[in-house]
Amino acid sequence: MATAVICEFNPFHNGHKYLLEQAKKLRNEPVIAVMSGSFTQRGEPAFCSKFERARTALENGADLVLELPTVYAVACAQRFAQGGVDIAKSFGEVNYLAFGCETDDIALLRAAADALGDPKVNGLIADKMKNGAYYPQAVERAVREVLGDGAGGALASPNNILAVEYLRALGDSKITPLPIKRAGAAHDGSKTSADFASASYIRGMLRSGKDASSFLPSVPKEITYPENFERAFLMKLRSLTAEDLKKLPETGEGLENRIFSAVRNNNSIEEILEAAKTKRYTRARLQRILCCAILGITEELQSRRASYARVLGFSPEGAELLKSCSFEVVTSVAKALASGGENSVFLRLDALAADVAALGYKTVKSCGSDYHTKIIKANCAR
Repeated sequence: MATAVICEFNPFHNGHKYLLEQAKKLRNEPVIAVMSGSFTQRGEPAFCSKFERARTALENGADLVLELPTVYAVACAQRFAQGGVDIAKSFGEVNYLAFGCETDDIALLRAAADALGDPKVNGLIADKMKNGAYYPQAVERAVREVLGDGAGGALASPNNILAVEYLRALGDSKITPLPIKRAGAAHDGSKTSADFASASYIRGMLRSGKDASSFLPSVPKEITYPENFERAFLMKLRSLTAEDLKKLPETGEGLENRIFSAVRNNNSIEEILEAAKTKRYTRARLQRILCCAILGITEELQSRRASYARVLGFSPEGAELLKSCSFEVVTSVAKALASGGENSVFLRLDALAADVAALGYKTVKSCGSDYHTKIIKANCAR
C-alpha cells in the first residue's frame, strides 16, 4: 500500500521533508509525490528544475515522483486538487492522501468541504462577489455565515483551502485523507521558525544571493529569475486579442477586456497585474490567467481530464508501485507522443512549459529537456 502527496516543492525545503517524514511515520508506507512540473499554481515558472526537485524529494522520503500535468498545475485550487487526486486514484496501491494544513481537524475540514456543495452557501458566494469580494474571501465569509467561525475560519488559510478541495475531489473514494499540521513558518510568511521558512521566503533569499541552506536539505544548483522572462512574456501577451483572452480559464464577465487593455497600456508584467487587479480579481487569479495565455492553455483544455502518470523518478519501492497504475505510465515523452492518443496534447504542453521555463536561468537552457533528461533512480531502499 502507499500514501500519495500532491505538491509543488518549489523549492523542496525542511517543511516538505517534515511532511514526508510524518506521512511515513503515521502509515509506514511508500510515498508517491504528484508534483507540479515547470510552472506552479501561482502562475509562475518553477524556481528550479522539476528533475532537481524530484531528486531532492527522493533523497528525503518520496519513493515515486510523478509530474502533475501543467494544465492543472497552473489552475485554480479546485482543478489543481482534482488533477492530483485523479492520478492518486489511478494507483490501486494508494490508500491515503497526506497533505499539510493549518488545521488538522478532519471533521472541520469535511464540514467546510460539504458547505461548498450547499446551494445556500453558493448563493451567498455569488452575492458577495457581486458586491466586490474576491472568490476566496467570499467563500470564507459565506461558510462562516452558514456554519459558523469554525468551518469558515478553516478556509482563511491557503493550505486549508487546498485541503478542502482535496476532500471534495476524493469524494467517496477508497482513499482516506491524512491531514498533517504544518510545522514552523506560515505559508508565504516572512518569519522563520527554527529550521523552517516558507518557500517564498527561501526563494527571495536565494535570488538575492543569501545563504538559505539551513532551511533546505540541499540548495538548488540553478534557479530561475522572474526578470529573465519579462520581454518574452510581454511579446506573447501583446500578440493576443481580447477574443484570445476570452478563451482562457477564469476569464469571462468582461475580464478579458480589462486584461487586454492592461497589456496594451503597460510595459511590464507587474504593471499589467496592477492595472488589471481589483478586489474581485486577485493577483493570483490574474497571474494564472497570464500564465495560461503564455502557454496556450484554454478553458476547454483545462476542463478536460488527462489520464497519464508521467514518471520523473523512483526508488525500488516506487518502481513496484507503478505496476498498480491504471493510467498510461509515461517513462518516455517521445515514445508516448509517437504512439499518439488523447494524452498527447497534455504531454506536448508539459514539454513546452519546460522549454519556456528554460528561459529563466542565468544561462538560457536548451529546448527539449523533457525528451532527453533521464528518469531519476534512487538506489537505496529506506
